[in-house]
Amino acid sequence: MNSTAHVQQLNPNAIALCSLGRWIASRHWVPATGGNFSIRQGDNMALVTASGKDKGELSPQDLLPVSWQGAQLTSPLGTPSAETALHAQLYQLDPAIKVVLHTHSVSATVFSRIITAPQHAFIGYEMQKAISGINSHEQALPLTIFENTQDISALAQQVQQRWYQQPLHFGLLVRGHGLYVWGHSLEQAKRHLEGWEFLINCELEYLKLTGKP
Repeated sequence: MNSTAHVQQLNPNAIALCSLGRWIASRHWVPATGGNFSIRQGDNMALVTASGKDKGELSPQDLLPVSWQGAQLTSPLGTPSAETALHAQLYQLDPAIKVVLHTHSVSATVFSRIITAPQHAFIGYEMQKAISGINSHEQALPLTIFENTQDISALAQQVQQRWYQQPLHFGLLVRGHGLYVWGHSLEQAKRHLEGWEFLINCELEYLKLTGKP
């Protein structure tokens, strides 16, 4: 094992993110090596899951250091996820973001296709308070849905534009693709992921039973 890999194996952030990755995989939210995770390492650097890795079997050496200057990404040790540019964009939009998680659950993917509007507001669910900044079930909680594209740089620019127009509440959907969430700590990001997944599942069941949008 080279010195860089050895340091990575001992990195507590890498170890914690791998542990969270296994938990997420156990919920069947990242099938077929889908999804990607990252954790900030500095002002312009993060550890990002390598492309094509099974998220239920991550080890610290599967997390690649990626640095950025604006839209320019540098990854000297391998090929990170194809969606790294969106992670980097989120880190630049909010220096307090510590973790970004991208998942491909069935519920989130289907929901993103059922809802044809660019945004869907959740209201009336106590679980809305799992999302930071929401203090009541009566407070509308919008989730923005972006159109899917293979041009991740273009998607990152769209997220940036929307961010400046209207707050994104620690989550966004990409239509037919999956869910992105983030947090100011690993624990907060996990709570946001579980909270958003619960809300999406509830709304899907509501739509199924009532037929009402």
